[in-house]
Amino acid sequence: MSGLSFFDTNVVLYAYTPSGSHAQRAEQLLLQGGVISVQVLNEMVSVARGKLKLDWGRVRQLVQDAILFCPNPRPITAEIHLEAIRISARYGFAIWDGLIVASALDAGCGVIYTEDMQHGQVIEGVRIVNPFL
Repeated sequence: MSGLSFFDTNVVLYAYTPSGSHAQRAEQLLLQGGVISVQVLNEMVSVARGKLKLDWGRVRQLVQDAILFCPNPRPITAEIHLEAIRISARYGFAIWDGLIVASALDAGCGVIYTEDMQHGQVIEGVRIVNPFL
């Protein structure tokens, strides 16, 4: 695997929170660049509209900003989806986490930054890192 980093939704969203150590750390990581998937963008929209109660204009701006830092979001193809099912079954993941891992593998990433999986776990050559520990 390469030195590319894949960002899960929670890391990207923290970069847009008003302040705090999570926001600072997430900003630092995004400034270094990395990879996201269309799934991450979809989850951002869902959280921004539902939990954060942002209007559509602000949501669109968040998505555009995320794409600025992580250009060319990875699509979720049928092949990636099937790989996600295999990974989810093998490791006991929810499909959403399997899709993150499958997308990171497809992109050739060496690390996934997330709060949602086990810190330090290596899945098929990709290391899980919780950047907020």
